[in-house]
Amino acid sequence: MLEPLTAATPLRVGDVLVVRLVLRADRDLEYVHLKDQRAAGLELIAQTSGYRYQSGLGYYESPRDAATNFFISYFPKGTHTFEYRLRAAQSGNFSGGLSQLQCLYARSLRPIRPAPGC
Repeated sequence: MLEPLTAATPLRVGDVLVVRLVLRADRDLEYVHLKDQRAAGLELIAQTSGYRYQSGLGYYESPRDAATNFFISYFPKGTHTFEYRLRAAQSGNFSGGLSQLQCLYARSLRPIRPAPGC
């Protein structure tokens, strides 16, 4: 059973957290990269990279030491949820990391001009 994390319910070493990222897109996107950084006191439970399916969306998940990367070749319009699990490895106060979302191969807004003399 999931319980919300609050200041009144501190984590203990060994507790499992579920990270839930909810993304909304107003248009179809291609080649999207989502990077979710972790707080220092947390460790991944599943540490293998691989292609995953979740909520009808296929993506490549690449966990690293400080962040988990998601590479999505096609991100359809709508709301999509990503979840993964972490385990508390240290006790103390830690801040959550930033999440970043970007299109990897965005079209250039200006035409590419050949260099002089070409």
